[in-house]
Amino acid sequence: MDSESLCRFSLVLLLFSVLSFADGRSIGVNYGRVANNLPSATKVVRLLRSQGLNRVKVYDADPAVLKSLANSGVKVTVNLPNELLSAAARRQSFAFEWVLKNVVAYHPATAIEAIAVGNEVFVDTHNTTRFLVPAMYNIYGALVKYNLQNDVKISSPIALSALQSSYPSSAGAFRRELVDSVFKPVLQFLRKTGSSLMVNVYPFFAYESNADVISLDYALLRENPGVVDAGNGLRYLSLFDAQVDAVFAAMSALKYDDIPIIVSETGWPSKGDTNEVGASVENAAAYNGNLIRRVLTGAGTPLRPKADLTVYLFALFNENKKPGPTSERNFGLFYPDESKVYDIPFTVEGLRKKDNDNEIHPAPMNKGEQRISTVASGQTWCVANTMAAPEKLQLGLDYACGEGGADCHPIQPGSSCYDPNTLDAHASYAFNNYFQKQGRVMGSCYFGGAAYVVTQQPRYGKCELPFGN
Repeated sequence: MDSESLCRFSLVLLLFSVLSFADGRSIGVNYGRVANNLPSATKVVRLLRSQGLNRVKVYDADPAVLKSLANSGVKVTVNLPNELLSAAARRQSFAFEWVLKNVVAYHPATAIEAIAVGNEVFVDTHNTTRFLVPAMYNIYGALVKYNLQNDVKISSPIALSALQSSYPSSAGAFRRELVDSVFKPVLQFLRKTGSSLMVNVYPFFAYESNADVISLDYALLRENPGVVDAGNGLRYLSLFDAQVDAVFAAMSALKYDDIPIIVSETGWPSKGDTNEVGASVENAAAYNGNLIRRVLTGAGTPLRPKADLTVYLFALFNENKKPGPTSERNFGLFYPDESKVYDIPFTVEGLRKKDNDNEIHPAPMNKGEQRISTVASGQTWCVANTMAAPEKLQLGLDYACGEGGADCHPIQPGSSCYDPNTLDAHASYAFNNYFQKQGRVMGSCYFGGAAYVVTQQPRYGKCELPFGN
């Protein structure tokens, strides 16, 4: 590749990066501390930075944690616990004091970007729901007092149990008894303050309870034929997307289509009791690994294709003092000694390295059009990442067939690889042709996250992608 072409290609990659890795589309992690064997907060911050995790959500406002996060570059969401909602709702002075002590004292050295007011208050047995809205307004009033209302956003994480219905996604609706008293005022607050609705999304629990009717591949974001929503005709390729869209639909039903969603918790346990179907290291690695790829390289959801998702994985560590079934103590990405429970990357750079080192290769989700045949080891091909946005696939296709110099004649009308006439199939052919012409060197199968390397020969319809120049 000559210097002029390399320069142009670099500009294309830069455009890909702008399209795909905007601040609103990122991976964070929940840092829970219900354990007696965790590393110090200083070590935890080093761990976060070493893994490229630049967002963290905590369940309190612990001084040691917030001090350790100072000048780390890690953005922080702190939590006003449910047990303090009553005081925050009843006394503005309490809200002033809490914000002064737990936000102002650390900001901006500690990059506190949000306050989660309560957590899943609708399932709190202490009946704190009635305090939620006034607490949010009083905490916001405190941010205004200290001139932080533009720097720090406020929300409150909800569980999917706050929905009256979530299947199909198009029928998503909030619980009737909460609509007028809670959800309309909360959504109005979020709209006024430019904030997002935080939602805790756990496909694991839905699968565990319905493993006889929910496909494991569908729950783990692996290749599957998908599920068509009879209400809107959209095809869902993952339970995660379906659950998020159920919340979007519920907001839409109340005329709040403009409010973004942050997935404040999601994860999969690496271990469970015998009756906890699906809890395993393999499934946890598949779910979190595929979800990370989907968030960092994909578009929005079927209902909100332009939505940028920020997703917080649950949780940073296995927490040995959490009550409940075995799974509750095994959602961690890391053991307390800081070793990984399973090896998955958390950044686009990590995804790129994994792909090019042939260490992980999630199957492309291509509506069943691709068929794989096993071939001799050592051979590699480049295929489209069908979880990427169509715009990005098209941009990569245009580059490969244009300045990239790929031979795209076989995907022209009437030629041998024109069928199936889909963006995924055509992009895969172009990406692979470019990849092979470049000698399969590292970085030549990336296209800003729109492509990745596989070690088994792909076939689209009757078109088998070739190996070699």
